Amino acid sequence: MQSQNRFFDDMARVAAGAVGALSGVRGEIEARFRDQLERILAGMDLVTREEFEAVKAMAAKAREEQELLVQRIAELEERLAQRGRAPQRKPGTAETQVPEV
Repeated sequence: MQSQNRFFDDMARVAAGAVGALSGVRGEIEARFRDQLERILAGMDLVTREEFEAVKAMAAKAREEQELLVQRIAELEERLAQRGRAPQRKPGTAETQVPEV
């Protein structure tokens, strides 16, 4: 009976050592995989989240400014049309006529 307990103790130690070694191998594999993935992503020339958010905010601001300018042009053209100096056009069209002053 004593020899069986010793055998099981030895087997438990061997199993614990194997589990420890496997977890070390797993950690090493994960680290190498992470390094390789970072190298691949670095070579793809991707933008960071911060850069993307900054450009997104700039685009939104430019769009707002553009809409305000279109509205202002329409108002100015309407004022000129009321004075009889320029024909009125629909807002948002590409053609803009600048009257001579």
